[in-house]
Amino acid sequence: MSKLYWIETWGCQMNDHDSEKMAGILSGLGYDPAREAADADIVLLNTCAIREKAEEKVYQALGNLRAAKQAHPEMIVGVAGCVAQMSGKSVRERSPWVDLVIGPRAASRLPEHIARVQESRGVVDTTLYQDSLLRVAKPVRQSGDRRKAYVTVMEGCNKKCSYCIVPTTRGREDSRTIQSLLEEVSGLAEEGYLEIEFLGQNVNAYRCPETGEGLSDLLRRAGEVAGILRLRFATSHPLHFGSEIIRAMADLPEVSPYMHLPVQSGSTRVLKAMRRGYSRETYLAKVQELREAIPDITLSTDIIVGFPGETEAEFEETMSLVREIRFDQMFSFIFSARPGTAAEMLPDECPAGRKTARLMELQALQRGIQLEKNQALVGQLREVIVESPSRRNPAELAGRTPGNRIVNFRATGAVPGDLLTVSITSAGPNSLRGELVEREEELACSGAD
Repeated sequence: MSKLYWIETWGCQMNDHDSEKMAGILSGLGYDPAREAADADIVLLNTCAIREKAEEKVYQALGNLRAAKQAHPEMIVGVAGCVAQMSGKSVRERSPWVDLVIGPRAASRLPEHIARVQESRGVVDTTLYQDSLLRVAKPVRQSGDRRKAYVTVMEGCNKKCSYCIVPTTRGREDSRTIQSLLEEVSGLAEEGYLEIEFLGQNVNAYRCPETGEGLSDLLRRAGEVAGILRLRFATSHPLHFGSEIIRAMADLPEVSPYMHLPVQSGSTRVLKAMRRGYSRETYLAKVQELREAIPDITLSTDIIVGFPGETEAEFEETMSLVREIRFDQMFSFIFSARPGTAAEMLPDECPAGRKTARLMELQALQRGIQLEKNQALVGQLREVIVESPSRRNPAELAGRTPGNRIVNFRATGAVPGDLLTVSITSAGPNSLRGELVEREEELACSGAD
Protein backbone atom coordinates (compact mmCIF):
# COMPACT_ATOMS: atom_id res chain seq x y z
CA MET A 1 0.00 0.00 0.00
CA SER A 2 1.36 3.43 -0.98
CA LYS A 3 2.02 6.17 1.52
CA LEU A 4 -0.46 9.07 1.45
CA TYR A 5 -0.15 12.82 2.03
CA TRP A 6 -2.63 15.62 2.69
CA ILE A 7 -1.81 19.33 2.33
CA GLU A 8 -4.18 22.09 3.43
CA THR A 9 -3.37 25.62 2.33
CA TRP A 10 -4.30 29.10 3.52
CA GLY A 11 -3.29 32.48 2.13
CA CYS A 12 -1.88 33.87 -1.09
CA GLN A 13 -0.84 32.43 -4.44
CA MET A 14 2.68 32.03 -3.08
CA ASN A 15 1.35 29.62 -0.47
CA ASP A 16 -0.69 27.78 -3.11
CA HIS A 17 2.44 27.29 -5.18
CA ASP A 18 4.55 26.36 -2.14
CA SER A 19 2.01 23.59 -1.51
CA GLU A 20 2.42 22.44 -5.11
CA LYS A 21 6.19 22.28 -4.53
CA MET A 22 5.80 20.29 -1.30
CA ALA A 23 3.39 17.94 -3.07
CA GLY A 24 6.06 17.45 -5.73
CA ILE A 25 8.64 16.60 -3.07
CA LEU A 26 6.31 14.11 -1.42
CA SER A 27 5.44 12.57 -4.77
CA GLY A 28 9.14 12.04 -5.37
CA LEU A 29 9.34 10.23 -2.02
CA GLY A 30 6.61 7.79 -3.09
CA TYR A 31 3.59 9.49 -1.49
CA ASP A 32 0.19 9.77 -3.18
CA PRO A 33 -2.54 12.31 -2.32
CA ALA A 34 -5.07 11.18 0.29
CA ARG A 35 -8.82 11.68 0.01
CA GLU A 36 -8.94 13.28 3.46
CA ALA A 37 -6.56 14.22 6.23
CA ALA A 38 -7.48 11.30 8.52
CA ASP A 39 -6.29 8.82 5.85
CA ALA A 40 -2.87 10.39 5.38
CA ASP A 41 0.53 9.25 6.61
CA ILE A 42 1.70 12.86 6.56
CA VAL A 43 -0.48 15.95 6.99
CA LEU A 44 0.95 19.40 6.26
CA LEU A 45 -0.84 22.65 7.05
CA ASN A 46 0.64 25.39 4.89
CA THR A 47 -0.20 28.52 6.80
CA CYS A 48 -0.73 32.27 6.49
CA ALA A 49 0.10 34.80 9.22
CA ILE A 50 -0.94 38.01 7.50
CA ARG A 51 -3.87 38.43 9.91
CA GLU A 52 -4.68 37.04 13.33
CA LYS A 53 -7.86 35.36 12.08
CA ALA A 54 -5.88 33.34 9.53
CA GLU A 55 -3.49 32.22 12.26
CA GLU A 56 -6.32 31.05 14.53
CA LYS A 57 -7.75 28.91 11.73
CA VAL A 58 -4.52 26.94 11.79
CA TYR A 59 -4.85 26.08 15.46
CA GLN A 60 -8.48 25.13 14.94
CA ALA A 61 -7.39 22.73 12.20
CA LEU A 62 -4.68 21.31 14.46
CA GLY A 63 -7.30 20.72 17.15
CA ASN A 64 -9.37 18.78 14.63
CA LEU A 65 -6.33 16.64 13.78
CA ARG A 66 -5.64 15.67 17.37
CA ALA A 67 -8.03 12.69 17.37
CA ALA A 68 -6.62 11.34 14.09
CA LYS A 69 -3.10 11.63 15.49
CA GLN A 70 -4.10 9.78 18.66
CA ALA A 71 -5.72 7.01 16.60
CA HIS A 72 -2.66 6.75 14.32
CA PRO A 73 0.46 7.81 16.29
CA GLU A 74 2.69 7.09 13.29
CA MET A 75 0.99 9.92 11.34
CA ILE A 76 3.30 12.90 10.81
CA VAL A 77 1.57 16.20 11.48
CA GLY A 78 3.42 19.25 10.17
CA VAL A 79 2.91 23.01 10.13
CA ALA A 80 4.57 24.88 7.27
CA GLY A 81 4.47 28.43 5.97
CA CYS A 82 4.31 31.79 7.67
CA VAL A 83 2.73 30.80 11.00
CA ALA A 84 5.47 28.18 11.36
CA GLN A 85 8.14 30.79 10.62
CA MET A 86 6.62 33.37 12.95
CA SER A 87 5.85 31.08 15.91
CA GLY A 88 8.56 28.40 15.65
CA LYS A 89 8.75 26.20 18.73
CA SER A 90 5.62 27.72 20.26
CA VAL A 91 3.53 25.85 17.67
CA ARG A 92 4.54 22.57 19.31
CA GLU A 93 4.14 24.06 22.77
CA ARG A 94 0.56 25.01 21.97
CA SER A 95 -0.17 21.80 20.00
CA PRO A 96 2.20 19.08 21.30
CA TRP A 97 0.99 16.51 18.76
CA VAL A 98 2.71 18.46 15.97
CA ASP A 99 5.82 16.65 14.72
CA LEU A 100 7.23 19.09 12.20
CA VAL A 101 7.42 22.90 12.01
CA ILE A 102 9.05 24.38 8.88
CA GLY A 103 9.16 27.93 7.55
CA PRO A 104 8.62 28.74 3.85
CA ARG A 105 12.32 28.65 3.01
CA ALA A 106 12.86 25.39 4.86
CA ALA A 107 10.20 23.50 2.89
CA SER A 108 12.76 22.45 0.30
CA ARG A 109 14.43 20.38 3.08
CA LEU A 110 11.25 18.35 3.57
CA PRO A 111 12.82 14.92 2.79
CA GLU A 112 15.54 15.44 5.40
CA HIS A 113 13.03 16.61 7.99
CA ILE A 114 10.66 13.69 7.42
CA ALA A 115 13.57 11.30 7.98
CA ARG A 116 14.49 13.11 11.20
CA VAL A 117 10.89 13.00 12.43
CA GLN A 118 10.71 9.27 11.78
CA GLU A 119 13.84 8.78 13.88
CA SER A 120 12.86 11.11 16.73
CA ARG A 121 9.69 13.17 16.85
CA GLY A 122 9.91 16.93 16.94
CA VAL A 123 11.64 18.96 14.22
CA VAL A 124 11.57 22.75 14.02
CA ASP A 125 13.37 24.54 11.16
CA THR A 126 12.75 28.24 10.58
CA THR A 127 16.05 28.99 8.86
CA LEU A 128 15.75 31.50 6.01
CA TYR A 129 17.79 29.46 3.54
CA GLN A 130 19.16 31.57 0.69
CA ASP A 131 19.21 28.61 -1.69
CA SER A 132 15.54 27.73 -1.19
CA LEU A 133 14.63 28.79 -4.74
CA LEU A 134 17.14 26.32 -6.15
CA ARG A 135 16.14 23.19 -4.22
CA VAL A 136 12.67 22.53 -5.57
CA ALA A 137 11.30 19.27 -6.93
CA LYS A 138 8.88 19.41 -9.88
CA PRO A 139 5.61 20.76 -8.45
CA VAL A 140 2.38 18.79 -8.50
CA ARG A 141 0.19 21.41 -10.17
CA GLN A 142 -3.10 21.88 -8.36
CA SER A 143 -4.98 22.77 -11.52
CA GLY A 144 -4.22 19.46 -13.22
CA ASP A 145 -5.99 20.79 -16.33
CA ARG A 146 -3.10 22.30 -18.28
CA ARG A 147 -4.73 25.70 -17.86
CA LYS A 148 -2.67 27.79 -15.48
CA ALA A 149 0.63 27.33 -13.71
CA TYR A 150 2.33 29.41 -11.03
CA VAL A 151 6.04 30.13 -11.38
CA THR A 152 8.00 31.65 -8.48
CA VAL A 153 10.41 34.31 -9.76
CA MET A 154 11.59 35.66 -6.41
CA GLU A 155 11.12 35.24 -2.66
CA GLY A 156 11.13 37.63 0.26
CA CYS A 157 10.69 41.36 0.67
CA ASN A 158 13.13 44.14 1.61
CA LYS A 159 10.36 46.60 2.48
CA LYS A 160 9.64 47.60 6.08
CA CYS A 161 5.92 48.33 5.99
CA SER A 162 4.98 48.94 9.61
CA TYR A 163 2.04 46.51 9.64
CA CYS A 164 3.52 43.65 7.61
CA ILE A 165 5.10 40.45 8.89
CA VAL A 166 6.16 39.14 5.47
CA PRO A 167 9.83 40.28 5.71
CA THR A 168 10.04 38.31 8.97
CA THR A 169 8.35 35.18 7.67
CA ARG A 170 9.73 35.17 4.12
CA GLY A 171 13.13 36.82 4.53
CA ARG A 172 14.96 39.21 2.24
CA GLU A 173 14.52 39.33 -1.52
CA ASP A 174 16.18 36.65 -3.59
CA SER A 175 15.57 36.17 -7.34
CA ARG A 176 15.94 33.27 -9.73
CA THR A 177 17.96 33.56 -12.94
CA ILE A 178 15.97 34.58 -15.98
CA GLN A 179 17.32 31.56 -17.87
CA SER A 180 15.92 29.10 -15.32
CA LEU A 181 12.56 30.87 -15.46
CA LEU A 182 12.39 30.78 -19.26
CA GLU A 183 13.28 27.08 -19.22
CA GLU A 184 10.44 26.42 -16.78
CA VAL A 185 7.97 28.45 -18.84
CA SER A 186 9.01 26.63 -22.02
CA GLY A 187 8.59 23.28 -20.32
CA LEU A 188 5.10 24.23 -19.11
CA ALA A 189 4.14 25.35 -22.61
CA GLU A 190 5.29 21.99 -23.99
CA GLU A 191 3.08 20.28 -21.41
CA GLY A 192 0.12 22.28 -22.70
CA TYR A 193 -0.26 25.04 -20.11
CA LEU A 194 -1.85 28.18 -21.53
CA GLU A 195 -1.40 30.69 -18.73
CA ILE A 196 1.54 31.52 -16.48
CA GLU A 197 1.42 33.67 -13.35
CA PHE A 198 4.78 34.89 -12.08
CA LEU A 199 4.88 35.10 -8.29
CA GLY A 200 6.85 37.02 -5.70
CA GLN A 201 6.13 38.85 -2.47
CA ASN A 202 7.32 41.98 -4.30
CA VAL A 203 7.31 40.64 -7.83
CA ASN A 204 8.18 43.87 -9.64
CA ALA A 205 11.40 44.06 -7.63
CA TYR A 206 12.58 40.95 -9.53
CA ARG A 207 16.17 41.23 -10.70
CA CYS A 208 18.11 38.42 -12.40
CA PRO A 209 21.22 37.83 -10.26
CA GLU A 210 23.36 37.09 -13.34
CA THR A 211 22.24 39.66 -15.90
CA GLY A 212 20.41 42.34 -13.91
CA GLU A 213 17.30 41.96 -16.09
CA GLY A 214 14.04 42.94 -14.41
CA LEU A 215 10.40 41.94 -14.58
CA SER A 216 9.74 43.85 -17.80
CA ASP A 217 12.57 41.90 -19.48
CA LEU A 218 11.16 38.62 -18.15
CA LEU A 219 7.70 39.45 -19.49
CA ARG A 220 9.06 40.31 -22.94
CA ARG A 221 11.11 37.14 -23.19
CA ALA A 222 8.36 34.90 -21.77
CA GLY A 223 5.95 36.43 -24.26
CA GLU A 224 8.05 34.89 -27.04
CA VAL A 225 7.47 31.33 -25.76
CA ALA A 226 5.19 29.52 -28.20
CA GLY A 227 1.94 28.22 -26.72
CA ILE A 228 1.62 30.65 -23.80
CA LEU A 229 -1.55 32.71 -24.29
CA ARG A 230 -1.59 34.68 -21.05
CA LEU A 231 0.98 36.05 -18.65
CA ARG A 232 0.17 37.55 -15.23
CA PHE A 233 2.24 38.58 -12.22
CA ALA A 234 1.60 39.23 -8.50
CA THR A 235 1.99 40.85 -6.10
CA SER A 236 3.13 44.32 -7.12
CA HIS A 237 4.30 47.11 -4.83
CA PRO A 238 3.41 50.59 -6.13
CA LEU A 239 6.87 51.89 -5.25
CA HIS A 240 8.47 49.50 -7.77
CA PHE A 241 5.73 49.61 -10.39
CA GLY A 242 7.40 51.71 -13.05
CA SER A 243 7.02 52.83 -16.64
CA GLU A 244 9.10 49.96 -18.04
CA ILE A 245 6.63 47.40 -16.70
CA ILE A 246 3.68 49.42 -17.98
CA ARG A 247 5.28 49.60 -21.45
CA ALA A 248 5.83 45.83 -21.48
CA MET A 249 2.21 45.24 -20.50
CA ALA A 250 1.00 47.58 -23.25
CA ASP A 251 3.32 46.10 -25.91
CA LEU A 252 2.71 42.41 -25.27
CA PRO A 253 -0.67 40.85 -26.16
CA GLU A 254 0.22 37.87 -23.99
CA VAL A 255 0.30 39.98 -20.80
CA SER A 256 -3.22 40.11 -19.43
CA PRO A 257 -4.72 43.59 -19.04
CA TYR A 258 -5.07 43.11 -15.30
CA MET A 259 -3.12 44.66 -12.44
CA HIS A 260 -3.36 44.07 -8.70
CA LEU A 261 -1.79 47.17 -7.15
CA PRO A 262 -2.36 47.38 -3.37
CA VAL A 263 -2.89 50.95 -2.21
CA GLN A 264 -3.76 50.12 1.46
CA SER A 265 -5.03 53.66 2.24
CA GLY A 266 -6.11 56.83 0.50
CA SER A 267 -4.47 59.08 3.09
CA THR A 268 -0.90 60.23 2.57
CA ARG A 269 -0.41 60.57 6.34
CA VAL A 270 -1.59 57.01 6.95
CA LEU A 271 0.56 55.74 4.09
CA LYS A 272 3.56 57.40 5.72
CA ALA A 273 2.69 55.74 9.05
CA MET A 274 2.42 52.45 7.17
CA ARG A 275 5.90 53.10 5.68
CA ARG A 276 4.63 52.41 2.18
CA GLY A 277 7.06 54.81 0.49
CA TYR A 278 4.53 56.59 -1.74
CA SER A 279 1.78 59.18 -1.36
CA ARG A 280 -1.83 59.33 -2.48
CA GLU A 281 -0.74 61.60 -5.33
CA THR A 282 2.04 59.31 -6.61
CA TYR A 283 -0.32 56.31 -6.52
CA LEU A 284 -2.93 58.23 -8.53
CA ALA A 285 -0.23 59.20 -11.04
CA LYS A 286 0.74 55.55 -11.53
CA VAL A 287 -2.89 54.58 -12.11
CA GLN A 288 -3.25 57.41 -14.64
CA GLU A 289 -0.13 56.29 -16.53
CA LEU A 290 -1.36 52.69 -16.50
CA ARG A 291 -4.81 53.60 -17.84
CA GLU A 292 -3.37 55.88 -20.52
CA ALA A 293 -1.19 53.02 -21.77
CA ILE A 294 -3.85 50.30 -21.38
CA PRO A 295 -7.33 51.90 -21.44
CA ASP A 296 -9.16 48.61 -20.83
CA ILE A 297 -6.98 47.59 -17.82
CA THR A 298 -8.77 45.80 -14.99
CA LEU A 299 -7.47 47.17 -11.69
CA SER A 300 -7.74 45.56 -8.25
CA THR A 301 -6.32 46.60 -4.90
CA ASP A 302 -5.98 45.90 -1.17
CA ILE A 303 -7.18 48.33 1.50
CA ILE A 304 -6.72 48.26 5.28
CA VAL A 305 -9.25 50.16 7.39
CA GLY A 306 -8.77 51.12 11.02
CA PHE A 307 -4.98 51.46 10.91
CA PRO A 308 -3.83 52.89 14.27
CA GLY A 309 -4.49 56.61 14.34
CA GLU A 310 -6.72 56.66 11.24
CA THR A 311 -9.22 59.52 11.68
CA GLU A 312 -12.68 59.89 10.19
CA ALA A 313 -11.27 62.42 7.72
CA GLU A 314 -8.50 60.01 6.69
CA PHE A 315 -11.00 57.21 6.22
CA GLU A 316 -13.01 59.55 4.00
CA GLU A 317 -9.81 60.11 1.98
CA THR A 318 -9.77 56.38 1.30
CA MET A 319 -13.44 56.47 0.28
CA SER A 320 -12.78 59.39 -2.07
CA LEU A 321 -9.81 57.56 -3.62
CA VAL A 322 -12.03 54.54 -4.32
CA ARG A 323 -14.68 56.81 -5.89
CA GLU A 324 -12.02 58.48 -8.05
CA ILE A 325 -10.22 55.36 -9.26
CA ARG A 326 -13.24 53.02 -9.40
CA PHE A 327 -11.37 49.76 -8.88
CA ASP A 328 -12.74 46.68 -10.65
CA GLN A 329 -12.02 44.45 -7.63
CA MET A 330 -10.97 45.03 -4.04
CA PHE A 331 -9.76 43.02 -1.06
CA SER A 332 -10.41 44.96 2.15
CA PHE A 333 -9.63 44.17 5.78
CA ILE A 334 -9.69 45.61 9.27
CA PHE A 335 -6.18 46.26 10.60
CA SER A 336 -4.78 43.26 12.46
CA ALA A 337 -1.68 43.85 14.59
CA ARG A 338 1.01 41.25 13.94
CA PRO A 339 3.66 40.40 16.52
CA GLY A 340 6.98 42.14 16.15
CA THR A 341 5.80 44.76 13.66
CA ALA A 342 6.18 48.48 14.27
CA ALA A 343 2.43 49.06 13.99
CA GLU A 344 1.80 46.70 16.90
CA MET A 345 3.12 49.41 19.25
CA LEU A 346 1.16 52.35 17.79
CA PRO A 347 -1.61 53.88 19.93
CA ASP A 348 -5.07 53.04 18.65
CA GLU A 349 -8.11 54.89 19.96
CA CYS A 350 -10.67 53.88 17.32
CA PRO A 351 -13.32 51.49 18.76
CA ALA A 352 -13.58 48.06 17.14
CA GLY A 353 -17.21 48.71 16.27
CA ARG A 354 -16.32 51.81 14.30
CA LYS A 355 -13.63 49.92 12.40
CA THR A 356 -16.20 47.30 11.43
CA ALA A 357 -18.59 50.05 10.32
CA ARG A 358 -15.86 51.62 8.19
CA LEU A 359 -15.17 48.30 6.51
CA MET A 360 -18.88 47.81 5.75
CA GLU A 361 -19.13 51.33 4.28
CA LEU A 362 -16.09 50.73 2.09
CA GLN A 363 -17.32 47.35 0.89
CA ALA A 364 -20.80 48.71 0.12
CA LEU A 365 -19.23 51.47 -1.99
CA GLN A 366 -17.06 48.96 -3.83
CA ARG A 367 -19.95 46.55 -4.46
CA GLY A 368 -21.86 49.34 -6.16
CA ILE A 369 -18.88 50.25 -8.33
CA GLN A 370 -18.26 46.63 -9.31
CA LEU A 371 -21.91 46.10 -10.20
CA GLU A 372 -21.97 49.19 -12.42
CA LYS A 373 -18.72 48.22 -14.18
CA ASN A 374 -19.80 44.61 -14.69
CA GLN A 375 -23.27 45.58 -15.99
CA ALA A 376 -21.59 47.78 -18.59
CA LEU A 377 -20.18 44.59 -20.13
CA VAL A 378 -23.60 43.05 -20.86
CA GLY A 379 -23.99 42.44 -24.58
CA GLN A 380 -20.25 42.30 -25.23
CA LEU A 381 -18.14 39.30 -26.27
CA ARG A 382 -15.31 38.02 -24.12
CA GLU A 383 -12.64 35.33 -24.52
CA VAL A 384 -12.45 32.96 -21.53
CA ILE A 385 -10.28 30.04 -20.52
CA VAL A 386 -12.42 27.42 -18.80
CA GLU A 387 -11.27 26.86 -15.22
CA SER A 388 -13.72 24.51 -13.50
CA PRO A 389 -17.38 23.70 -12.91
CA SER A 390 -19.26 26.72 -11.58
CA ARG A 391 -19.40 26.91 -7.78
CA ARG A 392 -23.09 27.79 -7.80
CA ASN A 393 -24.20 25.32 -10.46
CA PRO A 394 -22.06 22.25 -11.25
CA ALA A 395 -23.94 21.86 -14.53
CA GLU A 396 -22.29 25.08 -15.70
CA LEU A 397 -18.69 26.08 -16.25
CA ALA A 398 -16.65 28.98 -14.91
CA GLY A 399 -14.05 30.70 -17.04
CA ARG A 400 -11.82 33.72 -16.56
CA THR A 401 -11.39 36.63 -18.96
CA PRO A 402 -8.00 38.22 -19.67
CA GLY A 403 -9.06 40.98 -17.25
CA ASN A 404 -9.54 38.40 -14.49
CA ARG A 405 -13.34 38.46 -14.39
CA ILE A 406 -15.24 35.23 -13.74
CA VAL A 407 -17.90 34.23 -16.27
CA ASN A 408 -20.39 31.40 -15.63
CA PHE A 409 -21.96 29.74 -18.68
CA ARG A 410 -23.13 26.45 -20.21
CA ALA A 411 -20.97 24.66 -22.78
CA THR A 412 -21.67 21.02 -23.48
CA GLY A 413 -18.50 19.01 -23.90
CA ALA A 414 -16.14 21.80 -22.85
CA VAL A 415 -13.44 20.98 -20.30
CA PRO A 416 -11.02 23.00 -18.16
CA GLY A 417 -8.35 24.53 -20.33
CA ASP A 418 -10.60 25.17 -23.35
CA LEU A 419 -10.43 28.63 -24.88
CA LEU A 420 -13.96 29.84 -25.71
CA THR A 421 -15.87 32.97 -26.63
CA VAL A 422 -18.96 33.96 -24.65
CA SER A 423 -21.50 36.74 -24.93
CA ILE A 424 -22.13 38.46 -21.58
CA THR A 425 -25.86 38.24 -20.77
CA SER A 426 -26.05 39.50 -17.15
CA ALA A 427 -23.82 40.68 -14.34
CA GLY A 428 -23.53 40.76 -10.59
CA PRO A 429 -20.94 42.57 -8.48
CA ASN A 430 -18.57 39.58 -8.36
CA SER A 431 -19.13 37.64 -11.58
CA LEU A 432 -20.69 37.61 -15.03
CA ARG A 433 -23.06 35.26 -16.82
CA GLY A 434 -22.68 34.43 -20.48
CA GLU A 435 -23.72 32.30 -23.41
CA LEU A 436 -21.32 30.36 -25.59
CA VAL A 437 -20.62 31.88 -29.02
CA GLU A 438 -20.25 29.12 -31.56
CA ARG A 439 -18.66 31.03 -34.45
CA GLU A 440 -14.99 31.57 -33.67
CA GLU A 441 -14.73 34.48 -36.12
CA GLU A 442 -16.79 36.60 -33.71
CA LEU A 443 -13.80 36.52 -31.36
CA ALA A 444 -12.47 39.55 -33.21
CA CYS A 445 -15.20 41.60 -31.53
CA SER A 446 -14.20 40.58 -28.01
CA GLY A 447 -12.64 42.87 -25.41
CA ALA A 448 -10.27 42.32 -22.55
CA ASP A 449 -12.28 42.45 -19.33
